[in-house]
Amino acid sequence: MIVLDENIVESQRAQHHSWRIHICQIGQDVGREGMDDDEIIPLLRTLRRPTFASRDRDFFEKALCSDRYCLVCLDVRPLEVADYMRRLLRHPEFKTWAQRKGRVVRVSPTGILSWCPGARRLRRFRWLE
Repeated sequence: MIVLDENIVESQRAQHHSWRIHICQIGQDVGREGMDDDEIIPLLRTLRRPTFASRDRDFFEKALCSDRYCLVCLDVRPLEVADYMRRLLRHPEFKTWAQRKGRVVRVSPTGILSWCPGARRLRRFRWLE
């Protein structure tokens, strides 16, 4: 399940739907509108295999690694969110839930950074063209 933060604009939500990517959004489909960041992690733990996508950089923290979810921090322009989320989901290292599980990921135009549970160092991945 892909869960979008409420800071993701409606046009990007609609783009995911047009690509047939099943998503839900905080404040519309799960949780409640105006949830604080510290309320989102407990919510994610109640969902089945969530990959949470947000533009909030506070979620890119090694301490947030958990095998109950994947966190994706999208460091891109608001109208590029859907494109980069789809690129991440098509990347060979992040295609499946098993590959994303436990990771805290930062997505940017220059590439992907990822914390993995138990890892000492940040891993870097290039975009595939």
